[in-house]
Amino acid sequence: MIATQAKLVYQLNKYYNERCQTRKAAIAKTIREVCKVVSDVLKEVEVQEPRFISSLSEIEARYEGMEVIAPNEFEVVLYLNQMGVFNFVDDGSLPGCAVLKLSDGRKRSMSLWVEFITASGYLSARKIRSRFQTLVAQAVDKCSYRDVVKMVADTSEVKLRIRERYVVQITPAFKCTGIWPRSAAQWPLPHIPWPGPNRVAEVKAEGFNLLSKECYSLTGKQSSAESDAWVLQFSEAENRLLMAGCRKKCLSILKTLRDRHLELPGQPLNNYHMKTLLLYECEKHPRETDWDESCLGDRLNGILLQLISCLQCRRCPHYFLPNLDLFQGKPHSALEAAAKQTWRLAREILTNAKSLDKL
Repeated sequence: MIATQAKLVYQLNKYYNERCQTRKAAIAKTIREVCKVVSDVLKEVEVQEPRFISSLSEIEARYEGMEVIAPNEFEVVLYLNQMGVFNFVDDGSLPGCAVLKLSDGRKRSMSLWVEFITASGYLSARKIRSRFQTLVAQAVDKCSYRDVVKMVADTSEVKLRIRERYVVQITPAFKCTGIWPRSAAQWPLPHIPWPGPNRVAEVKAEGFNLLSKECYSLTGKQSSAESDAWVLQFSEAENRLLMAGCRKKCLSILKTLRDRHLELPGQPLNNYHMKTLLLYECEKHPRETDWDESCLGDRLNGILLQLISCLQCRRCPHYFLPNLDLFQGKPHSALEAAAKQTWRLAREILTNAKSLDKL
């Protein structure tokens, strides 16, 4: 048994050094190319409208605010200034979302975003995005990369298609630090020792983001007042939780397997599903020794089996917001196909570690 485990860990490390590192290098190259274009577009936007300041910056060869959705799909989070005069209201009526309400009606004129405040005093995510979309469309026509970049039509999101190969969504957002959403109040679960009080305090201090984008739970209702809501996002908190042991290596392997074998019609699975299931696996195996290199095979198998279970139940709860289902709106047939394909993958890895050479 131990020999089989050791063989699997050896093969997984080989897979990581060959396939995963190749994927990482290719994506890093794409990101540099994409960020040049996006930075140029955002520079033009800033000239027209100084309230939208580009926060895309390179820190130690990483771009802050850049999320990789898939090897040819990215999201850039554009942090906006001065949320000051608004209260954060999160009453759970919109899973995964919250609203920003004027703390005092008399402060309306003091807000930097005065024309995007609704009659009832909410800062409208949709209105800000609509204005931003207009500015980006104008900037695309003026920027020095105008021959290789164009807006993606038929969406309320701000999306660019670059060199006909890559899609980048640019999402206006507010950073919220020092508060924690009520809808995530159940975290951490009292009976689970991971991640421990110090790390919990760090994560909560890190806070979360409020994004202006279409929300899973609001599809079909976008025309109503609810479209003023902002989407909660916890990427910095999640990254902080995955720092120790072989967690990041495990995520890298999962992403590579997804890109190569689970990119299916109907797009049932993305990298965020993999990250979410990894976080749940951390709770199931709370000791740091469970994340030694020697346990890599066990952790990976656990996550793949959990993924199959989620796909079969057609439900994948968000890690911090369990009322939000990350499979909402996905076609059942696509989830079924993904379950079968994940099972084939898991069986292959479990029964024959050397099959990783071909995967």
